Amino acid sequence: AGRESSGRSGSWTHVSHSLTTERHVCFKSHGNHLRRSKSRKRSHSQITPMQFCFYSNDHNKKEDRIKNSHRLSSCLLRTFPLALDIGGGRSHIAEHLSKEVVERFCLTDVSQQSLRRRRPSEIPTHCVLADEEFLPFKENTFDLVVSSLALHWINDLPGALRQIHQVLKPDGVFIGAMVGGETLYELRCSLQLAETEREGGFSPHISPYTAVTDLGNLLGQAGFNMLTVDIDDIQVHYPGIMEVMTDLQGMGESNCAWNRKSLLHRDTILAAAAIYKEMYGSEDGSIPATFEILYMIGWKPHESQAKPAKRGSATASFGDLSKTG
Repeated sequence: AGRESSGRSGSWTHVSHSLTTERHVCFKSHGNHLRRSKSRKRSHSQITPMQFCFYSNDHNKKEDRIKNSHRLSSCLLRTFPLALDIGGGRSHIAEHLSKEVVERFCLTDVSQQSLRRRRPSEIPTHCVLADEEFLPFKENTFDLVVSSLALHWINDLPGALRQIHQVLKPDGVFIGAMVGGETLYELRCSLQLAETEREGGFSPHISPYTAVTDLGNLLGQAGFNMLTVDIDDIQVHYPGIMEVMTDLQGMGESNCAWNRKSLLHRDTILAAAAIYKEMYGSEDGSIPATFEILYMIGWKPHESQAKPAKRGSATASFGDLSKTG
């Protein structure tokens, strides 16, 4: 992925929107080696997971980009003195921000290669090499925290959300996007059926993702209020199952579970390809790969925020609505 090539049905545009840095700060990463290895793969890929939010195929490429712009602009109606991008890599969010919105920016990632491969930005930026699960910042530091398609790599998501809440100032906002539980369900189902039929059982070959039904509860338990959760399904069409798995491997988004089975037999792959095309194939011979993107917005409580009215304080009844002319 990342450029149009022979046999690919989707045409991808390679873009990189990144930030400069005045200096690097390095903290010891407490994450495992596998996550760092995957992050290095993503840093050298031609298309990154972030671009799935903005670029699916030629038909809805512009539409997806506009929707994500609106999600950001709907909250960024004021100036934030200091913002943090968690797992930002080459900082694709930068194109949606300006000095009028963010005065200073802090960019973190577990991969040093990702932080180095970025373009200049008008926003003064401070780069920190750190694990997303162990944020090395003091409490009440940032006015805005953003994260785009990095949280699905975190082992302890409830703990990470609590840390994000902790580093935010009161009335600060967290805006995030992550891969949802229905992502790649076609590939998951095809591999499970093929492996069960050929080998008498199956192992997980797709990384586990968070369900949208759990996300609101996790944000609430972390201490956020005025929550907003949204879903966006993006479908990319491929000639066959091998092209799907090749793109996932090239992006560093293959299975990261420690108990994963490292080998898929040739017969199993061929059976999965046939099942995939039979169950989900399109009329033109291509197969779809679905990516479910979960968007979330949460605010750190502050006394100036709007609060619900006290129970029983209503002055009108729902029953009276039918009587209005």
